[in-house]
Amino acid sequence: MPVICIANQKGGVGKTTTAAALAQGLSEHGKHVLLVDWDPQGSLTISMGHSPERLERTAYDALLSVIRGDGSPNVRDVIVRTSNPLIDLVPANIELSQAELDLVGAFTREMMLRDMLQPVRFHYDFILVDCLPSLGLLTINALAAADRVIIPLQADFLAMKGVGLLFNTIQRVKAKLNPSLEISGILLTMTSSRTLHSREVSEVTRKAFGSQVKIFEATIPTSVRFKEAPAAGESILTYAPKSDGATAYRLLVEEVMK
Repeated sequence: MPVICIANQKGGVGKTTTAAALAQGLSEHGKHVLLVDWDPQGSLTISMGHSPERLERTAYDALLSVIRGDGSPNVRDVIVRTSNPLIDLVPANIELSQAELDLVGAFTREMMLRDMLQPVRFHYDFILVDCLPSLGLLTINALAAADRVIIPLQADFLAMKGVGLLFNTIQRVKAKLNPSLEISGILLTMTSSRTLHSREVSEVTRKAFGSQVKIFEATIPTSVRFKEAPAAGESILTYAPKSDGATAYRLLVEEVMK
């Protein structure tokens, strides 16, 4: 079953929002989804209704067991349930920040997440990995474990300029570590049809990258609802199911499933 990582080295572009909404949208089609919080900030964990500080075991514990080679705790041991019976979560907290150092001396250090997910790889219809805003070893691990990459891109010229570096990283991972890795597409986020700047960025993005990768037809509008939903421990699709943002993410789900 496909592993999709949601990646961009720039923060605040909607990676976590996209992961939570995509999981909820896929579950509405009867798909069983595993979310992997791969960011020490634990934003996805919070968005799914869990407190990072109260977790007994996290993604870091499962990763550390793979690095040590002792197999305990297994990734199955750290999975927690969510309010949606079709969505499970591998949670994270600040302890995951230590993983960058732990991975430096590890044998086949770029493949640790792939090995960590192997026991549950075929138990889910989709596995979604929410990456941290970095191109360090944790993100390289996510790209090495993934089949596809979704790149959320804020409708802003400065955000767009960093995409080339991410493309280069993906191509290096594809060449050296994961030949089957593909870019699902660029997802334009925080768009506003009312501002000329947003419309110009959307147009320039399609012209600049449209010949290289797919640009999703779904575009995610700016909305205060996206800030309110995580505080309620929900995705935008359950918090504000009839909002423009929820409608846009349901369109994205249709594109991803195709």
